[in-house]
Amino acid sequence: MSAAAVIETGDGAALPAAGSSFYLAMRILPRERREGMYAVYAFCRAVDDVADGQGSREGRLAMLERWRADIDHLYDDAPARLAALGAAVQRFGLKREDFHAVIDGMAMDVTGDIRAPDWATLDLYCDRVASAVGRLSTKIFGIEDEPGTTLAHHLGRALQLTNILRDLDEDAALGRLYLPREALLSAGIDETRPEAVLRHPGLGAACAEVTARAEQHFAAADRIMGECPRATVRAPRLMAAAYGTILKGLQSRGWGPPRDRVSTDKLRLVGAVLCYGLF
Repeated sequence: MSAAAVIETGDGAALPAAGSSFYLAMRILPRERREGMYAVYAFCRAVDDVADGQGSREGRLAMLERWRADIDHLYDDAPARLAALGAAVQRFGLKREDFHAVIDGMAMDVTGDIRAPDWATLDLYCDRVASAVGRLSTKIFGIEDEPGTTLAHHLGRALQLTNILRDLDEDAALGRLYLPREALLSAGIDETRPEAVLRHPGLGAACAEVTARAEQHFAAADRIMGECPRATVRAPRLMAAAYGTILKGLQSRGWGPPRDRVSTDKLRLVGAVLCYGLF
C-alpha cells in the first residue's frame, strides 16, 4: 500500500501509537482539528519512512519528489490522492512551503549520512523536519500567525534536539551523528565517526551543550504559550511536558554506556493530561 493510500484510507496504520505523547496530544483536540493533525502526522510518518528506508539514495530521493508533486497537486487544483490532507489544507490554510520544507529536511538525510554538522546546518535541519511541522500544527491548533510561527520555531527545535540526544545509538546504527561539530570540538572530540564519538569520554560535555540549547528553546516556547489563549495551546503544552521529562531523564541517566533508552515519565504525562487536556 502506498503511503498516500495510508493517509486517504484512514486505516490507522500511520497514526501515532495509542498512549504515546503524540497520540494523547492529538486526542485532546476537537474532532476537525484532530483529523487535520492525523493527516499531517501521517504525511510526516510517510516521508520519514522514505528517508530511513533501505532503498538506494536515488530511489528514495525520487520517492520524496513524488511526494512533493502530490503536495503540489493539493494547491494546483489537480486530481489529488491525499483527500484527508487536502481537506486539512483547505480548512486550516496550511502552507505549501511548510510541506516542502519537511520534504527538504528528509532529503538532507537521504543525500548523505549527516555526521557532525555545524550548528547552522543542524538548525536548518531542525527547522525543516520539526519547526515546519510545528508551523503546520499551530495553524490547526488555531494559534494566531505571529505567535504560532515563533512557537513552532522554538518548540520544534526543543523537541528535535531532545530526539537527537535520545536517539544517539539508533542514529549511529544508521551511520548518522547529529551532534554539532562545534559542541564536539569544545568537548575535545576531533572525530566525526559515530561509533568513535559515542565511545569518547568527552561525549557528556558535547551533549550538555546540546541540552542547554534545547532547554533555552523549551523556556522560550513556554513563555509564548503563556501568552496564548489556553485552549489553543493545550496540545503543544502536552508535547512540551512529555519531551521535557525525556530531556530530564537523559540528564539523570548520563551519557556513558550502556545508554538505556529513556521514555516519557508516565506519571508526569498523566499529570500534564489532567492539567492541559481537561480544563
